[in-house]
Order: sequence, then structure tokens, then C-alpha cells
Amino acid sequence: MPAGGRSTVRSRRLGAALRRYREAAKLDQQHAAEHIAGSKTKISRIEAGQVSARPGDVRLMLELYGVEDRDIYMRLEQLARDSNKRGWWLNYPWASRDEGYTDFITLEADSTYIRTWQPLFVPGLLQTDNYLRTLLSSSLTVHTPEAVDEMVTIRQARRQTIEENGARFAAVIWQPALTAPMPSTKIHREQLLHILGVGQRQNVSIQVLPLSEWRAAHLTSHFVMFSFGPEPSPEAVAYDTTTSTVILEDLKDMAHHAQIFEALRSAALTPDQSLDFISNAIKELPDDERESA
Repeated sequence: MPAGGRSTVRSRRLGAALRRYREAAKLDQQHAAEHIAGSKTKISRIEAGQVSARPGDVRLMLELYGVEDRDIYMRLEQLARDSNKRGWWLNYPWASRDEGYTDFITLEADSTYIRTWQPLFVPGLLQTDNYLRTLLSSSLTVHTPEAVDEMVTIRQARRQTIEENGARFAAVIWQPALTAPMPSTKIHREQLLHILGVGQRQNVSIQVLPLSEWRAAHLTSHFVMFSFGPEPSPEAVAYDTTTSTVILEDLKDMAHHAQIFEALRSAALTPDQSLDFISNAIKELPDDERESA
């Protein structure tokens, strides 16, 4: 059984993939059960992510389903090995208490391609330490200094996901999230400079959606979309509410959010235009506030 007695986001991803390949082969669960010398109940629980599949069983099922791509074998067998793997983030008490957040970081850590839309905030993977501390200090939830330090440390580790040669990362950010005045102009400037630097990495694309693109900005609220293989097809979408993290894994949800993201990218400035926009926004910050902040 997955760690903690509940399905994990990795076991669910593995189960969903195996189910798709089985259905594409037009085989039922009994066929799969007989092929791995197991029970139909076992196949059902694997496909639901309720139990972890062994890499050997994954290999046998893929062979039965007629899958020939060796990269798929490698990826899903590795996912089976990692289903119960303890993530580094579970070493932090604050993160380990929130199952939705730990699932989110797991998706982020496993991703090959991350796409995000943010109309209100700087995307999490682009936030500086001081920007995050400012957000936390503005929250209605009172955090202890120790909790704040822990959240900043976790965010620092998460940023490594999109270091040079890391996961591909594409962000569309509505203009007010970047240009609306912040409590400290110094922190504002530091944050924009950081985005400017990250935006020049080969694996990163940052696009600004102009304030005038009201219709596009209101297509949906914020979300993060994750892909895990060599293809960009999304396999999970996540977004935060005020109290929890919601993760969607239905294929219809994936297609809908992918369509929205492409519409946002089309309405936004190009990556080059966006970096120029951010450079100009930095220059327009008030000099007196910047020096005194």
C-alpha cells in the first residue's frame, strides 16, 4: 500500500497510465490479472492508485497491452519504484502536515514541463525569499518565525526544479501581478530583477499578459499544469484555494486547461517583449522609494 495508507499522486499517475494503455488495447482487468498471476481486485486497486505496482508487473502489463516504446517502460517502471519514495519536503513539519501541498511538490519535482497562469501573484517558482516573506506577513494566518523560515527554505529548494537544464517552465503573468505597488519598492525591484534573470534561461519562457487583455485574464483563475514525459501533454493540474490545494487528473480537465493556457499565451506579449516590459517596469520604480526602502 502507498505510504501513509492512502493513494499517492505517483501511484495514481501510474494507475491512470496503465488503465489508459489497457483500455487502448481493448482488454479487461481479468486479462491483466491473469497475465501477472494476480487477481482482478489487485489490477483494480493498482489502476485506482490504492496499491503500488511492482516494476516487474508494470513491465508485464505493458507487454500485454502491446506498448513498444521503451521510454514508456522506463518511465512507468521508475514511477512504480518511486511510488512510496519519501520526498525531501517531508523532513519539514509544516509541509508534511498538508497532504495537498506535499502532492503538489511531488508533481513539481517529477515534472518535465510546468506551465502556470497567475493573475494576482508572482508564480511560486519565481518568487524571491523577500517577496514570499512579504506575502506571508500580509496573510490573515499568523505564522511563527520558525514556520516562515521553513516555508522560505522549502521554496528555495523548489526553485531548483527550473534551474538551467531543469524542467521546462512556461509562465503567463497578468500585468498587475508585476506592476502593482508592493509594500517595499526594494523588494519589488529585487523580485522583478529575479524574474528578468530567470526568464533568460533556455528552459524558461515568461510572458506578460497586458492589463488591456481583460477578457483573456478572466478565462479562469490561477493554475499550474504538469507534464511528465518527453511529450508536453499535461497529466495533472493544480490550484490553491484559501485552505487547500486541489489537484485535477481527469483527461477532460487537462484538455480544457491546455486550451486556456494556449489562449493566454496567444494574448500575451512574446517572451522577448515580456522581458523588455519587465526591464522598463524596473526603470519606472520610484527612485526615492527604492533608495529609502
